[in-house]
Amino acid sequence: MSMTTTSDLWVRRYHPRPDAPIRLVCFPHAGSSAPYYVPVSANAGPGVEVLSLQYPGRQERRNEPLVDDLEVLAAQCTEAILPWLDRPFALFGHSMGATVAFEVARRLTAQSREPVHLFVSGRRAPSRLRDEQVHRRDDAGIIAEMKSLSGTDTRVFDEEDLLLAVLPIVRNDYKAAETYVYADGEPLHCPVTAFTGHDDPKVSVEEADAWREHTTGPTVLHVYDGGHFFLTRHAAAVLAVITGSLTPAAVQSR
Repeated sequence: MSMTTTSDLWVRRYHPRPDAPIRLVCFPHAGSSAPYYVPVSANAGPGVEVLSLQYPGRQERRNEPLVDDLEVLAAQCTEAILPWLDRPFALFGHSMGATVAFEVARRLTAQSREPVHLFVSGRRAPSRLRDEQVHRRDDAGIIAEMKSLSGTDTRVFDEEDLLLAVLPIVRNDYKAAETYVYADGEPLHCPVTAFTGHDDPKVSVEEADAWREHTTGPTVLHVYDGGHFFLTRHAAAVLAVITGSLTPAAVQSR
């Protein structure tokens, strides 16, 4: 496939499966980057080709300006994945990435390119607002937040240079997530599957269940033990749900 320069910047294809009937496009959480989804890509099986988005300002894109507006980020992601939508595709995002995936789904649906499934993890429904201001904290406050959610490699906290490199990205992404305001619009029509941790301080079970308000399609909520990064413990179970929902038979039955 001939790819555009924009797509080359944004899209990571760690395990090419050119014959897979479905693509799964994955969106990282706040402070994260495309390699977070390498295990998903490796273990998705022959029927699903995984693409992972690399946002600006991190890793090999570290010299590009960060994007602190979630709507702008979603618009850029949408443009970047267009060349890859030559077959049925689904979207997955965790935390901030879930909201980005939702906004990408809205944009694609408006272009008559609706995903076959939207998977959202560790994030309240867009219609459920919270007044969160973590991005306004000082560095110590940001670090305390990172530690409390247990989603960051603990070695980062022991290496000052690494921590100083990560903090602006985390603050930027929290700003994008916390200043996002859902705008009423047409609901999606695809199935939505939501995953949440029972003890996630960022998402109540009710807030996760409210994703059903954003689609006319079926909605399923899976609740696991654990906090915001319940995915770490339940990765295999979550991936099994995703791949089970993306078999050709499952997609065609809708």
